[in-house]
Order: sequence, then structure tokens, then C-alpha cells
Amino acid sequence: MSPSVNEPWPWRAAVADLLQRTRLAQPDELAGEVSAAAAPLGLAARIYLVDQEQRSLHPVPQPEVATPEPLAVDSTAAGRVFMTVQGVTEGSDVWLPLLDGSERLGVLHLAAGAAPVPPDGGFQAGCDLFSQLVGHMVATKIPYGDALLKVKRTRRMSEASELLFRLLPPLTFVSRRMVVSAILEPCYEVGGDGFDYASDSSTLFFAIYDTAGHGLRAGLGTATVMSAVRSARRGGDDLVGLARAADRALEAYLPELRFTTAVLCELDVAGGRLRYVNCGHPRPLLLRGGKVMDSLDGGRRLPLGLDDPRAEVGEAILERGDRLLLYTDGVIETHVRGEEFGAERLAELVEQAAGELPAPEALRRLCHAALSRYDGPPSDDATLMLVEWSHDAVRAMIPTA
Repeated sequence: MSPSVNEPWPWRAAVADLLQRTRLAQPDELAGEVSAAAAPLGLAARIYLVDQEQRSLHPVPQPEVATPEPLAVDSTAAGRVFMTVQGVTEGSDVWLPLLDGSERLGVLHLAAGAAPVPPDGGFQAGCDLFSQLVGHMVATKIPYGDALLKVKRTRRMSEASELLFRLLPPLTFVSRRMVVSAILEPCYEVGGDGFDYASDSSTLFFAIYDTAGHGLRAGLGTATVMSAVRSARRGGDDLVGLARAADRALEAYLPELRFTTAVLCELDVAGGRLRYVNCGHPRPLLLRGGKVMDSLDGGRRLPLGLDDPRAEVGEAILERGDRLLLYTDGVIETHVRGEEFGAERLAELVEQAAGELPAPEALRRLCHAALSRYDGPPSDDATLMLVEWSHDAVRAMIPTA
């Protein structure tokens, strides 16, 4: 490792080199270019991406370099970095989180060979800067080919899942005033479940959807509803208007589908005022201090696709640090020892498995804990969405330079 690797200029040169190398690189060439940019620093670089199940970190292949085995998230140093979003140094190895903003993509491994990693803060700051750029490059290149997507998959994805995952926003979004995170199971066969969010000015819009049925037809229903709601929202409609826009779209384009349940929400992130419409969907849970305090019981109307002139808007006032857990019926209707899992078990499990962990990791553990208790795979799509209104949680989720 170069003795000058502590200095800022070599790192700046490496970042500039990486930007130049990746500008015209194909997705399958990214890992090789990252390795080449790190080599002048005396470092060997390897990208690991988390799989759809969020259980293992899979190495991205590099030309003429042997590909190591995947690493378990729950039992390795690399996995600890992914879970905590904090870098770890072990001897001559540095493990760093790969993020696209706040979305956890995987980890970056930098190996210094026989030389120990210097304790100097400049070296760590350089590693952090380099890994931040690599994370953005991964997110930028994923849509342009199949190579990086294949690394993240352990089996073939259904047609409905291909459709929905292309429409969904990133699983996690963090700003200075809120955290939004979601997870879907079974991730390779999800059909009618979906979620959405949009953060602008002082308003966070978020929603969860569940179209009746299975497979591609259910996926088409959810895609139609999401598109209708987005169009209406960007056109300035209020929550009731969003629901009615979805009603009209389903009636016009997919009249043979029965309906879509949903919760449509608007949060004033300046003051914590929540307004919502529940369209025949399971009631969201309100968590405070890691405990389930209540459910949101207002704002009821018929499912989307069944126009309801009686639609009303529910309201709640959140406190700093409050979380809302939205979920689809597949989470609570799957059986445990012959009985439905149920909302009560979900409330108990979220307190046990998630506590006050950062939202993305809380959801990952909650989902895996629920799957481990079910008698088998979920009987229907199972989607969880966690929204937090808090400054402290944001600082805990994003490492500072």
C-alpha cells in the first residue's frame, strides 16, 4: 500500500479516475473499473451486493479474478457493516457500506494486502469517499443491463415481480426529517402488492397497495393504481381525489379485476400532522418508543375500484420518533401452527424483533422473524412499510464523514 494513501490528493485522484473510467462503462464492467481505480492506492477492491432476500452479500464478478463465495448478512463482518451502515476495519481489510443515498445496496471490500491499514483518519475518510461514489455508480448502472441485477438474485423472478420491481421506488429513503423503508415477500413471486412515496417541500406522501388476486393480473392492477395515483397527485388532487382517480382507472382499464385495497397518507413533516384514507386495508400500527401504541382506525372507505361517495379523511398527530407500520393482509393471514398469524402477533413481533433499530434493519429483521414462524411460505404477498418522523433516527442511519 502506498505510504501516501493517507493524503487527500491520492484519494481525489482515485475518485476522478473512477468517474472517468465508469462514464461509458457497461454494468458488467463496473467491478473491474472500480478495482482498477483502487489499484494505484495499493488496494484491491471487491463489490458485494445484497440479494433480494437480504440474507447474503454476493460478490460482483471481475475479469480474470476468482469470485469468492457469498457472505451471510447475519454472521460476518461484511454483514455487520450492511446492517449497521458503519465501516469496519479488520487487520488489512476495510469493509464499507455501499449506499445510494440511504438505500442499502451492499458493501465494498478494500484489501491492503500484507500492509496494515493505517489508523490515520485521512485514510478512513478517503475510503468513505471512495465507497460513496461506488455506491452511486452501482445504482446508476443497474438500469442499463442485467449483470448487476443477476448478482442480486438467487433464482428466477416471476413476470409480475419483474413488472412491480421496475415500478417501485427504492426500498429506503432518508431525509433530515423522515425515514421511509419497505420490504416485500415472496420477493421473487410478488404479484399484487406495492408501495410508493414522494417527498417534496414539507409533505411526505406514502402509500401501500394490495390488488386482489395473484400473479401478473394482480400486478397489472397495482401498476394501474400506482400510475393513476401518481398522475392525480402530480396534478394537485387531494387524498380523496387520489382514491377516486384510482377508481376511475380500474373501471376504465381493468374492469374484470375486483378491487385494490390501499392506505394513502400525507404527513406534514414540519409539524407531524398525518392525514390518511384507508381503502379497505388492514389498519396501520402506531409505534412509540419501540412499542405498539395504537392503530389508525379512521379515514375508512371502500377499496379502490369501488367508488365510495362517503370517503372521509382520517387524522392523527405524531410525536418525534413515532413510527407507522403499514402492512398487507398476506403478513397476518399466513398460518402459524394452523392459525392465522393475525395483527396481534404482528404487534408483538414488531416489538420483539425490531425495537428501536433503524427502520431498514428493523423491517429486515421483522420480515425474517415472521417468515421463520409461518407454517410455510406466505399464502399471499406480504409487504411491510415503516415510516418514521424523527431527526435522531436519521443521524443514526447515515454515517458521518
